[in-house]
Amino acid sequence: MSYLYLALSISLELIGTSLLKASEGFTKLFPTLGVVIAFISCFFFLSLSLKTIPLNTAYAIWSGIGIVATVIISVSIWKEKINLASIVGITFILVGVVILNLFGPGQSGASSTKGPL
Repeated sequence: MSYLYLALSISLELIGTSLLKASEGFTKLFPTLGVVIAFISCFFFLSLSLKTIPLNTAYAIWSGIGIVATVIISVSIWKEKINLASIVGITFILVGVVILNLFGPGQSGASSTKGPL
């Protein structure tokens, strides 16, 4: 169920980010309201996913998928341009996400889900 919450969080983050572009600097009311609702909901579902998914893993997945999907949305919907340097940078980010998920502290089995407090 936690990964479903994470997927919902990612989807809502993508909606919020697209609406952020559509709000034109918070000058349009309905996209602005959508931004607020989407991001509050996004962080709510992200917090639910963190009950069982380690923070480093959840955030790596959330940000990695979010970055790639945002680029796809920006190119396909907003007709923004992308160049080779952008693709290389995004690839490096994705490689980092994969490395964190495969070999990060959340995968060792020795880490605790308790925080420093």
